[in-house]
Amino acid sequence: MAAEIRKFEPVEIPDAPEQTATERAAASFAANAITLGLKVLSQRAIAATRDIFTLLSVGSGFWLWNSIPDPSTTQIISLSLYAVFILTANVIVRRV
Repeated sequence: MAAEIRKFEPVEIPDAPEQTATERAAASFAANAITLGLKVLSQRAIAATRDIFTLLSVGSGFWLWNSIPDPSTTQIISLSLYAVFILTANVIVRRV
């Protein structure tokens, strides 16, 4: 038994009823609310990116301090300079 091949048939869509002024206003309000919500969400994503930068940079400094079991004077000075660099980079990122 061969499977039947269905052909596409046009389907008529009934006309949508005319919208009242109240329905148009409600639809416009809903569209504006969605747009505003997406705008706020994107701004929060940018703020979260700044926080991730701070977390990663401070975490890298913490990891460096803990990865050296018995630091020499030169290593302590180098790690302190790295910490100052990280602090400066975070201050610059926060000001922008």
